[in-house]
Amino acid sequence: MLPHVETPNSENVAACCDKLLAERGTGLLSMTEAIGELRRRTGTERSDADLAGLITKKAALLGVAVMAH
Repeated sequence: MLPHVETPNSENVAACCDKLLAERGTGLLSMTEAIGELRRRTGTERSDADLAGLITKKAALLGVAVMAH
């Protein structure tokens, strides 16, 4: 497995994920939309699976519902 590749000026992906989910509150969010938004905000090149895992974990902690597709 390859290590995560980040751009030099990318924000902290985990912190950005927290912010994205907090903006949604208890609203419904699609996984595809969340992954796309994290990529747009941070420029990350992490795999979709890695980002989905991060989003799922953080969404569970914050009580945000995330649709698989």
